[in-house]
Amino acid sequence: MLFNSLHFFFFFIVVTPAFFLLAHQHRWKLLLAASCYFYMTFVPVYILILGFTIVVDYFAGILIETSKGKKRKFFLILSLIANIGVLAIFKYYNFLNENLSLLLGNFDYNNKIPYLNILLPIGLSFHTFQAMSYTIEVYRGNQKAERHFGIYSLYVMFYPQLVAGPIERPQNILPQLHEKKEFSYENVVEGLKHIVWGLFKKVVIADRLSLYVDAVYNNSDQHSGLTLIVATVFFAFQIYCDFSGYSDIAIGCARVMGYRLMMNFRRPYLAASIKEFWSRWHISLSTWFRDYLYFPLGGSKVSKLRWYSNLFIVFMVSGLWHGANWTFIVWGALHGTYQIFSVSFKNFNDRNYLGYRPLTNAFQVLLTFTLVCFAWIFFRANNVNQAFAICESIFTFKPGDLFIGTPETFAYSVIWILFLLIVEYITEYYCDIIQVFHSPNRALRYAGYTIMVLCIILFGVFNGGQFIYFQF
Repeated sequence: MLFNSLHFFFFFIVVTPAFFLLAHQHRWKLLLAASCYFYMTFVPVYILILGFTIVVDYFAGILIETSKGKKRKFFLILSLIANIGVLAIFKYYNFLNENLSLLLGNFDYNNKIPYLNILLPIGLSFHTFQAMSYTIEVYRGNQKAERHFGIYSLYVMFYPQLVAGPIERPQNILPQLHEKKEFSYENVVEGLKHIVWGLFKKVVIADRLSLYVDAVYNNSDQHSGLTLIVATVFFAFQIYCDFSGYSDIAIGCARVMGYRLMMNFRRPYLAASIKEFWSRWHISLSTWFRDYLYFPLGGSKVSKLRWYSNLFIVFMVSGLWHGANWTFIVWGALHGTYQIFSVSFKNFNDRNYLGYRPLTNAFQVLLTFTLVCFAWIFFRANNVNQAFAICESIFTFKPGDLFIGTPETFAYSVIWILFLLIVEYITEYYCDIIQVFHSPNRALRYAGYTIMVLCIILFGVFNGGQFIYFQF
């Protein structure tokens, strides 16, 4: 079930009022049933995979808490093996098998290990990481084991963030699932504001940009360097609006019912360094890797060479987390390299080398955006060979036709990108312009609602486009 579908609209307007009409002690049952239905609208049988990991981690949490000594670590390892094992089988088995076949082929050996004819369960990486954070936090003593099986199941399956995050920590969500939520007009308005803004970013900006991006990247050998540059920049905004749009809708749906999910994006394309970019982009994932991989590896409290290795490992794993394809691994390696250079030349980044701080900041933002866009080539390309061919076409620059489709489509794409940048710039440096929805002036408030809804209706692309991060 997609957030940008009529199916979800009816789902939302049925589940939300029912939530407030039910007594507190029965609400978890409604939300769990609704979440199961939400997930089963994709591939119903894959609910069994979620059920397996939920049962394993539920009992693992209790056993970790009640055990002592090495037994605690043993139960944690069993839980991690179960979660990572499911992820490895469904997401990485065929990828590893294919590369093994290529390797053995160089020595004239045939790989007799069979391939699996399976689909990747939607959102598997997201709810796997959320489940892993629970057992790790119980092991560390930061979270009490949840004894209520239904509440724990809901922690993993909570429908707003089930398939594409934010990847929540148990300390934030589990206590909220026990709290009695009262109807709040402020929560409803705040939640609907997030939903409308997220839907706007998805259907008005992201899905419109996808028309251009898909046309170019699916036939990249037929396009010039200029067209490929434009398509890459468009993709940067497409993936941002697509993913942050999903996060906004998820945060909004939860907020209407009184639940608070963590912020997942904070205007990343205004970042003045790669390090700052990753403090603003997919925050729930970057902090997950920080807390559960980077710090355990030693973080920055090791030798410089080891520190750089830790950074590179984290971003390589992050790339692999995104997909079983060498394109994602190269993407992760690029960002790992960027990050190492960023921390190595921190003094240079902090220096006002252009003599005028606003100009220096603008240059740093533009440079960071350029580096991020270059990495996006590998993220978007179908394979590594295509990515390198696109890079070659870009660097051997040739002008070409900018208009793929109609000039109006191209113009709308540029206009909405500029609109987004203006809104984010004002929000970053002056005030949250979206707070017009909270204006005490009723006329201004309703004018804001009306304009935003009309923009969605008039300029939205309603082709049932799936959210990009669903594939992860």
